[in-house]
Amino acid sequence: MEHILSWITFIPLIGMTAIICLPKQSVGLIKRVSLVATGIPLILATWLYFQFDPQSVAGGGFAFEEHIPWIKGISANYSVGVDGISLPLIWLTCILLFLGVPASFGIKKSEKAYYALLLLLEVGILGVFISLDYFLFYVFWEIMLLPMYFLIGIWGGPRREYAAIKFFLYTLAGSVLMLIAIISLRLGTGTFSIPEMVNMAQAGLVVGPEFIGLDYSTWVFWFLFVGFAIKIPVFPFHTWLPDAHVQAPTPISVILAGILLKLGGYGLMRGCFPIMPVAFQENAYALGILGVISIVYGSFVALGQTDFKRMVAYSSVSHMGYVLLGTGALTVWGTDGAAMQMFAHGTSSAAMFMVVGVIYDRAHHRDLNGFGGLCQPMPIYWGLTTICFFAALGLPTMSGFIAEALTLLGAFQAGDPRFQVLVLISVIGIVITAAFLLWAIQRVFFGSLNEKYKDYPDMTPREIFCMAPLLFLCLLFGVFPHILLDVMEPSVQHLVTLLSVGK
Repeated sequence: MEHILSWITFIPLIGMTAIICLPKQSVGLIKRVSLVATGIPLILATWLYFQFDPQSVAGGGFAFEEHIPWIKGISANYSVGVDGISLPLIWLTCILLFLGVPASFGIKKSEKAYYALLLLLEVGILGVFISLDYFLFYVFWEIMLLPMYFLIGIWGGPRREYAAIKFFLYTLAGSVLMLIAIISLRLGTGTFSIPEMVNMAQAGLVVGPEFIGLDYSTWVFWFLFVGFAIKIPVFPFHTWLPDAHVQAPTPISVILAGILLKLGGYGLMRGCFPIMPVAFQENAYALGILGVISIVYGSFVALGQTDFKRMVAYSSVSHMGYVLLGTGALTVWGTDGAAMQMFAHGTSSAAMFMVVGVIYDRAHHRDLNGFGGLCQPMPIYWGLTTICFFAALGLPTMSGFIAEALTLLGAFQAGDPRFQVLVLISVIGIVITAAFLLWAIQRVFFGSLNEKYKDYPDMTPREIFCMAPLLFLCLLFGVFPHILLDVMEPSVQHLVTLLSVGK
């Protein structure tokens, strides 16, 4: 298992190559190859999760590291490893991509290309989470962009080209800012190694020229922040998300909400905040404000939606605001909550998009006002949807409750008393989130049964198989949060120490 991270990352690439070599008529074989190519990484990632010793990275190290010289001329290396922040996200990626394959069995257009791109997408996502070299990180970041563009643009809804182009341009704009900052860091530090950059930052050795009237640490910080914030997405960089979700096929929406949004939050924790800790401290309150705006704005806009999928999309804007609020507070509890929120939202939001996909496959529309009384013909669907929505609104015993509670407690105990005001404002978002989710349940499942839906079949075993594991994880980590928090805690404590340098 010396190269287990590489195996987890590149087995989907082997599967993609195998699919490319298969005739397009062999749809059944293509699906089986896709299941194997996503199932093996899931098995390996699960083994890795339970073999991981959190204390081995307590001082800021990484486990299961691999270091291979790559491009010597620019000192770029194939350097990979995991810690308590990245490992849960790697596991989550493998879970969602595996479930995304059977969720895609309804795709009937160009299946060979679809499953090949799905596996390439998994390679890009996993590569970002394991990279310890910034050049390698950026390569995987860009690899991830292309398959998502095509998966939306080819297999999406009526306005798929518009949504795909908007997604591409937003992400590319952020990538350009990231690239400028990364090149500047390489010139200033002489390395692409993220751990080495962090160590130099602690010693005050990350210095460089001013740009557009800003000192070096400030402009590099904001260039990196905007690049990652677009992916989260943070208000006001969020407008690509609803269009992408509404037009994307259900399995791609699941992956987009469940894991792609987490790349932005992870990027901030790994490659932005600890490299520019002073700039982070100077702007921590501004980050908290952006987080609270996202929480409240996203929930209010979701309340006004009649499109089921667009409502869920805006709920993601709201929920991801907790990541910024928690990290900006610069407390262990707040950062614990931010890290756990990425995992908790990954499971609940993915399940919510599957909920939308189930009813869309039957009704072929997503108008919340056009349903009613579906609890009668579809009791299993009603039950699982209710659990899913309770997980999303943060009901106690659900993982979302633990994540949000830790975030708010951590922000309330921050050294800056202004964060206490932000916590009070963010409570508005919690109330409105409960309002739009409960209202959606009422409109879809209760009231008089719409006669044209009375013969709708309940959920199939395949649909239950895709959704049930996610809801189980929401319950598991809500009742036993230590399974997740114990893995994260040492790495989170070290991150908070890094961000507190000189404070």
